[in-house]
Amino acid sequence: MVPTLPDLLRHFARTTPAAPCVSFGQETLDFLALERRSNRVAALLHDHGVNPGDRVAFIARNLPEHYELFYGCARAGAILLPLNWRLSPGEVAQIINDAQPALILVADEFLPLLKETQTACPVIVSDREYVIMRDATSAAEQGRTIARDDVALILYTSGTTGQPKGVVLTHGNLALVDRMAREKWGFSSASVNLVALPLFHIGGIGYGMMALSQGGHSVIVQQPSPEAVIASIHQHHITHLFLVPAVLQTLLDAPGVDTMDLTSVQRIMYGAAPITEQLVKRAIRVFGCQFNHAYGMTETAGTVITSEPADHDPGGPLAHRLRSCGRPVPWVELDLVDPTTGASVATGEVGEVCVRSPMIMAGYWQKPSETLAAKNADGWLKTGDAALMDVDGYVYLQDRYKDMIISGGENIYPTEIENVLNNLPGVSEVAVIGVPHDKWGETPCACIVPTGDAALTESAVVAFARDHLAHYKCPTKVVFVRSLPRTAAGKVMKRAMRGEAWIKDHT
Repeated sequence: MVPTLPDLLRHFARTTPAAPCVSFGQETLDFLALERRSNRVAALLHDHGVNPGDRVAFIARNLPEHYELFYGCARAGAILLPLNWRLSPGEVAQIINDAQPALILVADEFLPLLKETQTACPVIVSDREYVIMRDATSAAEQGRTIARDDVALILYTSGTTGQPKGVVLTHGNLALVDRMAREKWGFSSASVNLVALPLFHIGGIGYGMMALSQGGHSVIVQQPSPEAVIASIHQHHITHLFLVPAVLQTLLDAPGVDTMDLTSVQRIMYGAAPITEQLVKRAIRVFGCQFNHAYGMTETAGTVITSEPADHDPGGPLAHRLRSCGRPVPWVELDLVDPTTGASVATGEVGEVCVRSPMIMAGYWQKPSETLAAKNADGWLKTGDAALMDVDGYVYLQDRYKDMIISGGENIYPTEIENVLNNLPGVSEVAVIGVPHDKWGETPCACIVPTGDAALTESAVVAFARDHLAHYKCPTKVVFVRSLPRTAAGKVMKRAMRGEAWIKDHT
């Protein structure tokens, strides 16, 4: 039986209690300290009436509290609900209304995000009241047994309908972090892992457990700026890090990076957005370490397909594998199917990526019909991504059947933006597509058919979007077109809209 993450924390708290576990700023917690804090959190939750199965919302930048809350919730049988602090107050209110947490912890700077939230549950300011309350409780070990089917996390992701969906992940889903870290990504008790992605993302909190699962050291930064990443590498002798392509690009563009001492870095994982071969080749040259490409999603509790360091050989006979996201890991079944018929496609043909694994989510929170649409009765998850597989089992992503935009590692659903812009006076029709962006990989572009008497401007459209949505979701480009291409059934053909030629011909 694969141990759960709380099992592993307890193990290392007993066997290597003084080993560094989590660092942030000038503070370092060893394994015993994190275990004791998690017990205190469990006691705090109990004192506030949080029962098994209840949700505990947390809104803050990356902090050690994410870890102690994750394990403390597990000890109490509660579910951690880390929320994206980049959302608007309306978006936060929508999620809170859906998840109905029993307790909300929020950093002081993000209290304004709750101004549209209507809930009777207690609210604790995390950087004032929480620490005092936590430290006033007992650090005695909590005796509750954690089952693999117990829900550990609910991570919200916008749906294709524009409505947020809570992805329900169990302790069993997350338990395979241990094997991924050890078997595929080279982690050990000597590893020092940089956790730079937001801990409200699976790429943050899931990847952030890699070193911990092996008794290693995790170093948290709040923003993956080149300065913060480089400073952490030098201060903590970072061995492992996960970067989205946009961050990797800014790191490689940092002044003097070519001559810096980066020899502590053993492996870099990258993914969550499209990446160019040129960027990968440059990263290999500058860092001189091992690389893994990672493909996964919130619904898969993290990476299900990964490339090996041996697949990163720009000058070798298999250089084409730089364009692949790799092969499925051993505990994942993969099939490429025709999305219309459900039949498997032949080798070399494009089909929808479907996966089955103990990592696959339990479902979407309180959305049984949407769960069934994504995950069938046999446990196969439809990802919505189109890919082909070669004779050696390497997967090459081609496009997305869904219209999701990935900008700097953030998932953006066009419908959500369209729902907002349709309320802007002067907009007759709108369709949002992803267009290439030098820094972020993709960025939203709003194609608007204005009403006859409208005097809309690009700045006015962007400003309206920013009043209602997180800024990273807002279009950075707006074009005014005469019409939108549609099928006979009236559906907008977004694939036909991609590319400068169509926009030029229709403006």
